[in-house]
Amino acid sequence: MISTNDFRTGLTIEVDGDVYSVVEFQHVKPGKGSAFVRSKLKNIRTGGVIERTFRAGEKVNRAHMERKEVQYLYRDGDSFVFMDNQTYDQMSITLAQLGDNINYLKENMNIILLTYNGELMGIDLPHSVELKVVAAAPGVRGDTASGATKAATLETGLKIQVPLFVEEGDVVKVDTRTGEYLERA
Repeated sequence: MISTNDFRTGLTIEVDGDVYSVVEFQHVKPGKGSAFVRSKLKNIRTGGVIERTFRAGEKVNRAHMERKEVQYLYRDGDSFVFMDNQTYDQMSITLAQLGDNINYLKENMNIILLTYNGELMGIDLPHSVELKVVAAAPGVRGDTASGATKAATLETGLKIQVPLFVEEGDVVKVDTRTGEYLERA
């Protein structure tokens, strides 16, 4: 059990039989009445975000996520094959379980697999990945009215906005949390 006073961003808790990750929290002490914790929780299974208010000091169950390092090997239709780096066992994960994370997966990439009570909950990607630009619109000098960016397609099929100087064949660093261009690698 963990107190709501100990909430931290990224903490996983169990509420109403589901596993949630704390996205945001705010400890509120009104002038009149008792203190409470206002929180934003993300359901790890569905990805939905809910807002929930707890009394200050209320106890909730902490969800201990098992983290296992795996390597992405290849795509086989609608499933993705990963290998456990310790036992070399291979496992398949469906497209539905991965969601939008497929836009950042490259072959031979190491990621963290998250499980809870033996059930796959998802994957934990690094904060940024380096991907090759396979198609980029030509950048016109002086065309800065649009914020000096242009559309580019990366090797995984992800489409992002990049600065005008980025061309086909360049490798760019992309933030996996927001899907935005960070820098040229």
